[in-house]
Amino acid sequence: MTMLSFRVADDEAEELRRWTDALGVDRSELLREALHRQLVRLRSEVDASKAEETPATDAELSIARIADWGPAEDWADWHDAKG
Repeated sequence: MTMLSFRVADDEAEELRRWTDALGVDRSELLREALHRQLVRLRSEVDASKAEETPATDAELSIARIADWGPAEDWADWHDAKG
C-alpha cells in the first residue's frame, strides 16, 4: 500500500472529522473509499466514451437480438414431474 499525503481546506477537514465521528470509521478508511469511488466513476466515464466511439460488432449485436427473445422458460416447477 502507498501512503498519500495532501492538504485540504480547514472547513473540509472539519467536515471530514464530523463524518468519521458520525459513521464510526477511521479518517483514512473514509478517504480511501472516497478515492476508490471517484476512480471507479472516472474509469466508467472513459469506458463509456470508448463505447460511444467504437460501434458494436455483429457478434455483440447478436447477443442483443437473443436478449429480445425474452426470458428463458422456468422449468423449476418440473422437478417433481412424473415421467
